[in-house]
Amino acid sequence: MASSSSKHVIYAALGGNFLIAITKFVASFMTGSSAMLSEAVHSMVDTGNQGLLLYGIKRSAQPADEKHPFGYGMELYFWTFVVAILIFGLGAGVSIFEGIKKIQHPEVVTDAFVNYIVLSVALVFEAGAWYIAFKEFRSGQERQERKGLKRGILQTVRESKDPTVFTVLFEDTAAMLGLIVAFAGIWFGEHLGMPILDGVASVAIGMILALTATLLAYESKGLLVGEGAAQEVVSTIREIVGQESGVIAINEVLTMHMGPEDILLNLSIDFSDNLSSPEVEATISALESRIKGKFPQIRRIFIEAQSIAGHHRDLGVSGPDTENL
Repeated sequence: MASSSSKHVIYAALGGNFLIAITKFVASFMTGSSAMLSEAVHSMVDTGNQGLLLYGIKRSAQPADEKHPFGYGMELYFWTFVVAILIFGLGAGVSIFEGIKKIQHPEVVTDAFVNYIVLSVALVFEAGAWYIAFKEFRSGQERQERKGLKRGILQTVRESKDPTVFTVLFEDTAAMLGLIVAFAGIWFGEHLGMPILDGVASVAIGMILALTATLLAYESKGLLVGEGAAQEVVSTIREIVGQESGVIAINEVLTMHMGPEDILLNLSIDFSDNLSSPEVEATISALESRIKGKFPQIRRIFIEAQSIAGHHRDLGVSGPDTENL
C-alpha cells in the first residue's frame, strides 16, 4: 500500500482543491467567465480524484483472502487509472466544450477583478499543495540517490510503483498551468477588447488536462497490466542467488509488483546433482532469508529447483503466511 506520507500529500491536495473549487464556482457565476468555470470544474474533478486515490489506498490495504490470494494491492493502480479517465472525460471535456461555446458566442467578462483575486489566491494554495507533493516526490528521488541510483524527474515517474505521489504532482502542475492560462485569457480579453480569448483560454485549459490525463493513463496502464521490479533489484537478486553454494545456473528471475511495496518473485534455479533434497531445502530457505532481508518489499518467493540435468528436484514456495515446501 502507499505510505502515510503519500496520504498526507493527498489530504493536503483534497482540502485545498475543495475550497478553491467552491471559490471558483462563485467567481464564475458572478463574472460569466468560461475560463473560470473550466478552472472550477478542474478543481472539483481534482477533489473527487483525491477521494478516489484515498479509497484506492484503503482498498489496497485489505489482507489477502481466498478470492484474492495475492492481496488487493493492485486496486490502487485501478483507481489511479479511473482518475486519469475522469480528468480526461470531465475536466478536459467540459473545459473544451465550454471554451468552444464561448468562442462561437463570445460574451464580455464582467467584474474581471473578482477573477483576478480568486485566481491569485488559488495559485497560492495550489503552489502550496504542489510544493508538498514535490517534496515527497524528491524524497523518493533522494532515497534512490542514496542507493547510488541517479534519476531524473521523468525517469523517476516511469520507474515509480506508487502512483499516488506523481498523480497529485501531475494534477497540481496542471492546475497551476491552468490558473496562469485562465488569468492570461481573462486579462488579455479585457484589455484587448477580445472576449473570445476567454473561450480560447478555456480550450487551452482543456488541452492541458487532456495531456495530463494521457500521461497518467499511460503510467497507470503499465502498473495495472503488471510491471517487474527495477533492474537493479533483479540484478542484486541474481548476485545473491549466484553466491549460494550448490547453485549451478539461474534460469529465470521473474518479478511483478502486486502493489507499491509488494513484489512477487519467481526463481528457476539449477542445483548441483550432488545436493540431497534436505540440502536443496536448506539452500532455498537461506535464499529466501537473504533476499527478503535485502528487499523487504518482496513478500512472496516461488522457487523452482532443478538438477543440472534439468529434472525437477523441489519447489520452494514462501510468502507472508507460508513455509518452504
